[in-house]
Amino acid sequence: MLFDESGQLVAKDPSAKLSGNIPKWLDLPEPRSFRPKRKHRTVWISDIHLGTRGCNATMLVDFLRSIECETLYLVGDIVDGWRLRKGWYWPDAHSEVVRRVLKMAHRGTRVVFIAGNHDEMLRNYAGMTFGGVELALEAIHETADGRKLLVTHGDSFDGVVLYAKWLAFLGDKAYSLLLRSNIWVNAVRRRLKLPYWSLSSYMKKRVKNAVQYIGSYEEAVAHEAIHRGLDGIVCGHIHCAEIRQIGGITYYNDGDWVESCTALAEDFAGQMTIIDWAREVATEKTHETEVSA
Repeated sequence: MLFDESGQLVAKDPSAKLSGNIPKWLDLPEPRSFRPKRKHRTVWISDIHLGTRGCNATMLVDFLRSIECETLYLVGDIVDGWRLRKGWYWPDAHSEVVRRVLKMAHRGTRVVFIAGNHDEMLRNYAGMTFGGVELALEAIHETADGRKLLVTHGDSFDGVVLYAKWLAFLGDKAYSLLLRSNIWVNAVRRRLKLPYWSLSSYMKKRVKNAVQYIGSYEEAVAHEAIHRGLDGIVCGHIHCAEIRQIGGITYYNDGDWVESCTALAEDFAGQMTIIDWAREVATEKTHETEVSA
């Protein structure tokens, strides 16, 4: 599977690579920005869910335009195959995310795509490269300070997805309703000139069973890193950005782009931080309002 010049998904020979006739838009100059690009050694993003109405594609494009990095990890559920099988939804903003990632790969960023459960159709192509994007089931990342981290989407540690897929689909339907509510809530908030806010994230953090599930998931993931003799693990899947110590392991979750709009970044000394882009954009807009008042 590859993308055409407009960024749309098209069926192709899976052995094909983006070479020879390079799309012209790959070499178009970057638009001028009022903010300097942030430079990172590594950036991790996951759970974009392109192909769904809950995807905050415009905000993600804004984030990707604001950064430069040596390596970009796409940690699963980038394209939501579950939703696209039920009905096609692919606005231009979603194509722009694809174009932005391919531009980064074209301009020297190493891009590694770890397939998740919602884009599991790509797992059959692990080990291949499309448009400069490497497809993999998982990866081992070595930080600037020498620590080794397992990079995996994380669904293999989710008992619901692994042992009761029908229940996962049911949960996905209820979750989709919450995400649809996000769209309406934020449409009203934009009219009131209020910043982005996620109803689904708010509900999830306050439901006792969800909190217990997240804790159990994090511990299961950390045990895998211990079992492999690694220093930590980076994952996504549960849409909950987090950095914390579990035993001798550092657990990292990069969050998502349907609720929190977060990423995980490593600097050139190996320091890891969570970037809360929704919060930064809201703060920036508040500052602009205060300056113009």
